Amino acid sequence: MAQQLLVLGWHNVHPTFGFPASPRRGERGLASQLRTLARCANVVDLGQALTALEAGRELPPRAVALTFDDGYRDNHDVVAPMLRATGLPATFFLVPEFLSGTTDVWWERLGWAVARRSATTLSWEGTTYRLSDQGTARRVAAVLAERFKARTGVARAHAVEEVVERLRPVGPDPTRRLLMTWDQARSLVRQGFSVGSHTSRHDILSREPAGDQVEDLRSARALLQDRLQVEASLLAYPNGRDVDYDDTSLAAVQAAGHTHAVTTVDGVNGPEVPRYEVRRTVVFPERGVPDLLKALLHSGRAPRPGP
Repeated sequence: MAQQLLVLGWHNVHPTFGFPASPRRGERGLASQLRTLARCANVVDLGQALTALEAGRELPPRAVALTFDDGYRDNHDVVAPMLRATGLPATFFLVPEFLSGTTDVWWERLGWAVARRSATTLSWEGTTYRLSDQGTARRVAAVLAERFKARTGVARAHAVEEVVERLRPVGPDPTRRLLMTWDQARSLVRQGFSVGSHTSRHDILSREPAGDQVEDLRSARALLQDRLQVEASLLAYPNGRDVDYDDTSLAAVQAAGHTHAVTTVDGVNGPEVPRYEVRRTVVFPERGVPDLLKALLHSGRAPRPGP
């Protein structure tokens, strides 16, 4: 037995405007990653494992917990059946206003506008970006996304809409259909999966005023509890780096009644891990087993070579 837990995190599986990839590559990659985990790790429920760690109880050797952020529709359609087939538990961190369709998934809307642009250049805040081909356009979208992350949610939404207006994308925006509905979230719960909060609108907490952080987290958890009949005791910070939450965020997480919160800061968790700064390693499904093995090697959980 051991007192260490590796938490892994994924997002979408199918390619999207925000995360372009080769068709089917992510689905095949995730299937191979899950099969590998079923063979070489002890996959445990995240909430139960964190409670055990905090109480000083031991976990199985090579304990790993699986998480999926944002509530992409393919998590319901593709990921859940894969998890059931391999008998693995997982926690899905959901955004209530994405489930309701009342808030745009801003990085997907930005990616859609860039991919379907009719403009060949974009002038934005003193810089002119050339959009001569899709590869260049994707790099521009990535640069803009990083700049937008430094803003409040309201300012970010305004900036995205200004960029959309200047790019004049062709056709309707399909990006809200990339995310789950409340009915699909309820289906995950019925299938026995755990659900946690990913805030109300996916605002990056450290960019928001203190009062807004408290209200956001309380509202998100209350909605998940009411609509899904779950405790939603766990939180995943949007973006999740150590600059994306602060002391105000930690107090707001506690005020909302969360027992633990996970980051996207790499590392293995022991009994001493702060309950609101749980380490988590992001894995990319399209990169397949090599990306998973990198995470396992870093944590000392790589499968032993055969005879």
